[in-house]
Amino acid sequence: MARRRPRWTWAAVFIAGVLVVSASVSTAAAAAAAEEEEKKLLVDMTLVPDAASAGAVCLDGSPPAYHLDRGAGSGAGWLLQFEGGGWCNDARSCAERAGTRRGSTRLMNKLEVFSGVLSDDPAKNPDFYNWNRVKLRYCDGGSFAGDSEFINDFNHLHERAEDMGCYHHRSLSKRPCDSPTGTALRLLSRRPGDILPLRRPPGASWRCHHGEMDDISGDNTIRPFFSSLVDLQGAQKNLNKECLNSMLYPYQCFFPQYALQNIRTPYFILNSAYDVYQFHHTFVPPSCDPRGQWSRCKSDPAACSTSQIATLQGLRNAMLTALNLFEGDSKVGMFINSCFAHCQSELQDTWFAPNSPSLHNKTIAELVGDWYFERGAAQEIDCAYPCDLTCHNIIPTGYPFDRVKEIPEF
Repeated sequence: MARRRPRWTWAAVFIAGVLVVSASVSTAAAAAAAEEEEKKLLVDMTLVPDAASAGAVCLDGSPPAYHLDRGAGSGAGWLLQFEGGGWCNDARSCAERAGTRRGSTRLMNKLEVFSGVLSDDPAKNPDFYNWNRVKLRYCDGGSFAGDSEFINDFNHLHERAEDMGCYHHRSLSKRPCDSPTGTALRLLSRRPGDILPLRRPPGASWRCHHGEMDDISGDNTIRPFFSSLVDLQGAQKNLNKECLNSMLYPYQCFFPQYALQNIRTPYFILNSAYDVYQFHHTFVPPSCDPRGQWSRCKSDPAACSTSQIATLQGLRNAMLTALNLFEGDSKVGMFINSCFAHCQSELQDTWFAPNSPSLHNKTIAELVGDWYFERGAAQEIDCAYPCDLTCHNIIPTGYPFDRVKEIPEF
């Protein structure tokens, strides 16, 4: 597998270019941005009301929902994006979540922007622009795997979402959920952030991931969270049976380094080696940084000290170690860059644009297309930070870093 070498040549050129930008160029850029805003593809929400009869509902009992932009011409494929957004692991956090857009379709935006892999523009999404593109809304707090119902004080909470993928599928294609395609859809729908094109063969997917790892103190602070999540939501029955038989604890089958070994359909692993979610909440959680010594580094990677960068290489090394098992596997594609980001397929700037992140001159969109259509080698792993000058470091702001119990979403 090819690995990138550091490239520093263009840094000074880029900086110099920024320094000489004129007011007229800025005005032109503003006009172009305004025009781009007008071109945004907004897609309406569709509710699936009959799903409630089988208990496939959101935390507050509202029906599941999706956004569909139908393909045209030769675009006969289906591309499903399963929305992500964190989890809840006890009655209190699920009750709180039920009163937000993460637990109720009543509170969600009724229009969603389709960009990146969901775009209908061939200049922005060359391989999948004319497919039937769907965004499935996430509202059970359990990665589409919840299967329980309980009353908590004044709240009647529903965790039964394991049939959501099935009912979404019925609404979209009118096929029965016990069909092979429906089964593949249900099995793969239980991972937030997934994108599932139902071809090559049915069930092929690419995704961004959360991995299990120890934090910088050597403790596994996420183990009790996910263990209680699986227990509360009755998710064990919906996890991969082969994985469950091979692992000591059911919660481990929520994590890709264990579950992927038992998935037989082709898949593409899209992730940053410095995923900001894992960095902020798994590798350096608030409990490991009571004095806030990592605060500046979390907000801006350029502010990290030499020792902090050395520590962060441990995050990358843990991912690369987990990926060793899949290197050279022809059915597995990879785009592992060294950007500080979390999921990069739905943002146009990171999916396919003139300045998108790239590895060996291949954007994410191009490498995913090469993998799916079998156009050539499709495994790329970046060099270590800070070598990659194509990165878009996307650092979320306003995170509740002091909230240790709940693992936040983004």
